Amino acid sequence: MAPDATRLALFLFAHQDDEFGVFQQILDEQAAGRRVVCAYLTNGAVGTVTSAQRNAESLRVLGDLGVARADVVFAGEALGIADGALPHNLRAASSWLADWLAGLPRPEAIHVLAWEGGHHDHDALHALAVIALAKLGLLGVTRQFALYNAWHCSAPFFRVLKPIPENGPVTATPVPWRNRLRFLRYCLSYPSQKKTWLGLFPFVTLHYLLGGRQQTQAVTIERLDSRPYQGAMFYEARGIYTWDALSQQLKALRQ
Repeated sequence: MAPDATRLALFLFAHQDDEFGVFQQILDEQAAGRRVVCAYLTNGAVGTVTSAQRNAESLRVLGDLGVARADVVFAGEALGIADGALPHNLRAASSWLADWLAGLPRPEAIHVLAWEGGHHDHDALHALAVIALAKLGLLGVTRQFALYNAWHCSAPFFRVLKPIPENGPVTATPVPWRNRLRFLRYCLSYPSQKKTWLGLFPFVTLHYLLGGRQQTQAVTIERLDSRPYQGAMFYEARGIYTWDALSQQLKALRQ
């Protein structure tokens, strides 16, 4: 089915490669006749890796999935929000998101990174998106998807593409075998992130070999009142951010 330009499915990402969690969902939205539009809320730049490198990698993958270049928005680059800095730029990102949504047809489906304690940028994006979408009455069409978390794990271990139970019932859709192999190839399409993917790829491979399901959960604004799960967040175990810092920044955003 050819996508209808007025029937939108929005995908909100923090980083260029976060789309690996929703490859099948992107195809499913297109099959349902919806136009897929993606936005990235950080510029992806870290160390010697540039925004241009990361943008190009995601554009190649999304283009192969059928997403038009004009429907991919690099908001984080325009706002100057570096990888890892989204919690420090919540108001700027929230303002951009509200303005962007105001200029679009009302979305039929929205997909956002899960509230799962994996990466502080992911949790920050989830929170600011849920706050904005609640004001517009759009939480009913919004789903969250997991990338990685440390639920019931001891450092340095973590889980990949496994939703946490605190976020409620999971809707699971089987991924056809031909797509599983295709998606694994896509996961090798981010050379700028080779160090990250050395850790992720074995778990993603196991996911597709042993289960191969696209999994999403509903969102609620009440979940923002609680930490994703009890225990140390994965970003705390890695020593790169703290839940206390993020929760205070989110509290300030909601005031």
